[in-house]
Amino acid sequence: MPPGTPPNRIRALHTADTITVYQAYAPAIGLPAARDGRFPEVWKRDRMTWVKPSFLWMMYRCGWGLKEGQETVLAVEISREGFDWALRHACPARYDRRVYADQASWKRELKRAPARVQWDPERDLRLSALPYRSLQLGLVGEAARRYADEWTVGITDVTPLARRVHELVRAGEVEGAGALLPVETPYP
Repeated sequence: MPPGTPPNRIRALHTADTITVYQAYAPAIGLPAARDGRFPEVWKRDRMTWVKPSFLWMMYRCGWGLKEGQETVLAVEISREGFDWALRHACPARYDRRVYADQASWKRELKRAPARVQWDPERDLRLSALPYRSLQLGLVGEAARRYADEWTVGITDVTPLARRVHELVRAGEVEGAGALLPVETPYP
């Protein structure tokens, strides 16, 4: 890691107005979501949902789209306004004594917060852990509903991309695989 690089940083594909996050679903949810550009009614708006701005972290989580129930990998483009709202209203997913006086105050905040921030090791093309962390953002209640019904700008099925990158990595063509990755830069 270059000197001065923060250990926790949001790296993402983003524009002036949007940020892309990744999720993986069973085809019954993922395919209609990609086809219609919005989450179908069967998508549970009252459940916690985790979004990942890192493509490779999503590949680690869903096994390149090969894990059961995670066969359809989606790139969900959402408004930066919505993403920023979720960050402002988020609570750390784990207790941190530097932030909270005690576990009871953290638990109260966690119960109240519509979003959770969790930092996990970023991954390389072989899905090995790197020495810095990437964001996972958990959305629940109001945040999950707003994500699905207000913030989503577009949904793309990137399963073919996931499979192609995986094929190239398995064939030892890491440079070619890397050239296919979404360009993720630090999120301001």
